[in-house]
Amino acid sequence: MRNFTRYAVGGLAVIFAGACFLLAQPEQSEAPPKKPDTSSVSQQTKPHKFYRINYISGLNETRTRLNNSEHVITIHHNSNETSHYMKREVTVKFKRPPSPTELKQMIQAINGWEKARFGSMYIFKSRTMSADELIAYFNKRPNVQFAEPNYLLLPNATPNDMLYPRYQWNMPAINMEQAWDISKGRENVIIAVIDTGVDLTHPEFQGKLVKGHNVLNDSDRPQDDNGHGTHVAGIIAAKTNNREGIAGIAWNNKIMPIKGIGSDGSGSSFDIARGIIWAADHGASVINMSVGNYHPSNVLHDAIKYAFSKNVVMVAASGNDHTSQPSFPAAYPEVISVAAIDWQGNQANFSNYGSYIDVAAPGVDIPSTYVQGDYASLSGTSMACPHVAGLAGLIRSLNPELNNSEVMKIIRAATWDAGQPGWDHYYGYGIVNVPHALQLAGTHTQNTTPSATKPTQKNTFWEQLQKLFP
Repeated sequence: MRNFTRYAVGGLAVIFAGACFLLAQPEQSEAPPKKPDTSSVSQQTKPHKFYRINYISGLNETRTRLNNSEHVITIHHNSNETSHYMKREVTVKFKRPPSPTELKQMIQAINGWEKARFGSMYIFKSRTMSADELIAYFNKRPNVQFAEPNYLLLPNATPNDMLYPRYQWNMPAINMEQAWDISKGRENVIIAVIDTGVDLTHPEFQGKLVKGHNVLNDSDRPQDDNGHGTHVAGIIAAKTNNREGIAGIAWNNKIMPIKGIGSDGSGSSFDIARGIIWAADHGASVINMSVGNYHPSNVLHDAIKYAFSKNVVMVAASGNDHTSQPSFPAAYPEVISVAAIDWQGNQANFSNYGSYIDVAAPGVDIPSTYVQGDYASLSGTSMACPHVAGLAGLIRSLNPELNNSEVMKIIRAATWDAGQPGWDHYYGYGIVNVPHALQLAGTHTQNTTPSATKPTQKNTFWEQLQKLFP
């Protein structure tokens, strides 16, 4: 049996650290998978190995590094929340791609160079001009749709699988066993995971993957060299009922792995936008984005609006800083924003909250797949998010006629109320209830509205869950 590793609260809040690092070091995306550092961890139980690694401290170290970097500008939203963008660097979207002559003139005018391009989106770097000066220069050109800083984002049936009975508290918490009696998903409903990639050789993904993409080196090999993406993908659709490892939410759905984040947990809004567009153009019905930042990005929102226009359901993590500061892409109206709960049904102590929260899902000590064929337990809204992406895949499998707006309405409507009656800042419309959502999908009408009442069985259910996982 492969190793099963438990990580402390916080999960892996994936860092979109600037395209310049990735483009200067493209070999990072092909680095061999890294094993967890066990020098500072303690074994908890046997025969499976459990490690507790605090990724929140790692996230704070990354923030400190960005705050002190001579290549990065820091935006202070308030005393606690910050965002970052690359110095002397901008992302530009043209109304039409510039001609070679126009491109040469612009590069000479900014005393810089073109770092990357994707369609009509470009990243430019100047040797002498600040980001504000670059934005002012490009926004004066009639062919420019927008220019903005290159932002850096901080991510966020009873099966016989061996780890399910003892560790996967998250599945009964959203009533998955009853849901699997209604639908186990369909192979032709594809769920894209835009993240660090997926462990392509992991036994839980054999026969479960469709063709993906690595936007960092423009290849068709999105191999995970970090672990975060593999963990997220396993929650959604690990091979189930195979007497090994864990159970995924969507038994029959397949995963489209999109690698937009490098081995060091760094990427950019430009790369994630490219991943969203690639997924939408290659048949994804659902996109999972366990990533986020506190500053909106036009290039990212543009890609999201494009995917939404192609009838894709998008789900994003709300963030792990226990703040009400809106996080993007979760706060965009085209995206379902997911907060995290613990095994008692309470808001996770790290989970973000606020006016942009749609629903809540399990996000503490969530077992799933990990790199090099292993298993791990991580915490974070990054882990809550794929529960809802998997639910969206099941809904679209059961009723393919539903459009993305109707799927989003059903997910919001099919919840257990939590916190204050009705919608609230901590749980949104409530904790997702998968079988209820599938029942609504099967009998859907245009009048579906979010629930605002507490079901009488809620307390009984959580009492039963506490007996199952004491």
